Amino acid sequence: MALTASFLAPAALAQDRSDWPTSFSVGTASQGGTYFVYGSGWTNMVADALGIPGGAEVTAGPVQNAALVQTGDLDFGMVTMGPAFDAINGESALAPGLKHDNIRAIFPMYKTAFHVMTLKSSGIDSLEAIPDGATVGFGPVGGTPGTYWPRFFETLGKNVDAQHGGAADLAGQLQDGLIDVYTWAAGIPFPAFSQVEAQADVIFFGMTEEQAKKIAEDHPVSLFTIPADTYPSQGEDHASVSMWNFAIARADLPDDFVYAVVDTVMSNNPKMLDIHKAAIETLPENYDKNAFIPWHPGAVRWFKENGFEIDPALGG
Repeated sequence: MALTASFLAPAALAQDRSDWPTSFSVGTASQGGTYFVYGSGWTNMVADALGIPGGAEVTAGPVQNAALVQTGDLDFGMVTMGPAFDAINGESALAPGLKHDNIRAIFPMYKTAFHVMTLKSSGIDSLEAIPDGATVGFGPVGGTPGTYWPRFFETLGKNVDAQHGGAADLAGQLQDGLIDVYTWAAGIPFPAFSQVEAQADVIFFGMTEEQAKKIAEDHPVSLFTIPADTYPSQGEDHASVSMWNFAIARADLPDDFVYAVVDTVMSNNPKMLDIHKAAIETLPENYDKNAFIPWHPGAVRWFKENGFEIDPALGG
């Protein structure tokens, strides 16, 4: 499924666009998740500004997005840094052995927070309280939650039954009693969590500080705090971990086109905040959170013109 938008922008049409694509595609993730909302939003915003039809594609998330940009099936995608690191080093779960050398960073998005919810009726109120054999929703195979939450449970010595699925699908399964716990990783607030909270009595819980530190030692994540009141029924801060997200592009996209895309997003943070609150971190100064994805030359030009120095080792 793709959400498309096409508008005319006189200033954009006045540019020399002879080598620009006639349309563009952006890989997001499952419907009901932050990636889909955020990605559809910036796709439409860029289409509006540049006068080119843009489609936000439903995918399994970062692992698949990296693979589809690598193969040229998508122009742009959104990735978390863990799956991107695996992809660049030929360790993608979807394409093992294929080094993704055709993906390029274009702008920072936000931190993905790992968090958990369940129904109050479950009697589960912490990770420790999840019994062995419980059915846990982990997100789609190929997505960040579907990739890393099972690894976290292994690190913590938890033996549970995994149920993979999209955001909206798992939300329904939780309400129908088909899964016991719903885990996810996304910019906060996570739309599907908010939807379930509006329809049922739920409980949110995080990690203990010790659990978060242990996970951060073993996996490519950083310590993070999910602030109290991120959701109405979350009355206190929750310790957790997070992972940065970046937008990526095909290496062969025209430099001027990518420059215009980056300029549209990086110069319009208020509009991005209207799309999703996670965009509070979609700021140029967060470019330095990328330590290994080569930058697209069009993005390098934009950041340099705006006072930010890209690491020469990454194309600066």
